Amino acid sequence: MRLPARLCPKPRILFVGINPSLTSARVGHHFAGPGNPFYRLLHAAGFVPQPLTFVDDARLPEYGLALTNIAERATREAAELTAADYSRGRKQLARTIATIRPAVVAFVGGTAYRQFFGPSATSGPGAKPERVCGATVFVVPNPSGRNAAYPGFVDKLVWYRRLKRRIDRLEAGGARSRIPGDRRRPGVAPFTS
Repeated sequence: MRLPARLCPKPRILFVGINPSLTSARVGHHFAGPGNPFYRLLHAAGFVPQPLTFVDDARLPEYGLALTNIAERATREAAELTAADYSRGRKQLARTIATIRPAVVAFVGGTAYRQFFGPSATSGPGAKPERVCGATVFVVPNPSGRNAAYPGFVDKLVWYRRLKRRIDRLEAGGARSRIPGDRRRPGVAPFTS
């Protein structure tokens, strides 16, 4: 079963996960795993004004947020994905970014980021030097409870709050209105293997 992306034109942020979990694919909602704090993180960081759950993922565009994955095939673990899954996903993600023109592309986890930009991409969460079709690139920790590098809610929340400050600064500086049509910033091609 294919999990539909939650997209809108010119979102403030396009969140890019790795791929749907089996649970997410089964129930038809992103980040639907038991105990996955993605939506709690969005609320605690100030992206949404009220608490949401995975059943509310279709409402994210109301807040200028979009959501997709770099690979569309649902698996129990990301390690089950193949090079072909990622190759197809990179191409589709590049088309999606070019079409919807987000201000920020936020990769949910370093794996999604490295799969798009290649193994030489800088590691760790935070702002990244790359741009995609004019969009700023940022990495937030994967919210999964299996994320040993950022095991607690607060460990992850720090980075979601930094992303919120980043988009607020971009919008306050007027950068949001320039990003979609800024032809002086070349797009970055995704990594190809």
